[in-house]
Amino acid sequence: MIYICSLAEMPAHVRSLRPSHLVSLLSAAEQPPTPDGFAPERHHRVAINDISEPMDGYVLPGDEHIARLIGFLETWDAGAPLLVHCFAGISRSTAAALIALTFRHDGREEEAALRLRRAAKPPHDRLGRRPARPRRSAGGGSGGHGRGRVQSVRTAGPGRAVGVTGA
Repeated sequence: MIYICSLAEMPAHVRSLRPSHLVSLLSAAEQPPTPDGFAPERHHRVAINDISEPMDGYVLPGDEHIARLIGFLETWDAGAPLLVHCFAGISRSTAAALIALTFRHDGREEEAALRLRRAAKPPHDRLGRRPARPRRSAGGGSGGHGRGRVQSVRTAGPGRAVGVTGA
């Protein structure tokens, strides 16, 4: 299961979801400390800004960031929870979750992207919502060429941790 959340929600989700791996996608100045009791080697920091074009003084996400993220994902057992966060839990974290799904389920990128998009809620829709319990999807099956399919996208936690499962 892959969960996506914001920086503010990350500590609560680390406690409640107990992920095996954590990815923080923030500028170098915004990077949080590794949560208490969490193994530092299982916390991958990607020091990038939320920009899509080069800007002086900012770090544009690049191939080297993706390569290091994939290297980190090679240490993650896809049967264990992965928590990915950025500042708002919207763009950088969703992109990294899609990379993780693609890495584990090559060929199912479009399905994963559509499910992530459907699960995403505008920030104003998140206010005042009661937390939902994290749920795992049962069942599954496989897509073409023996590749697993994305089973579900769920919303959990005190704001919006989006969970994605793949078979």
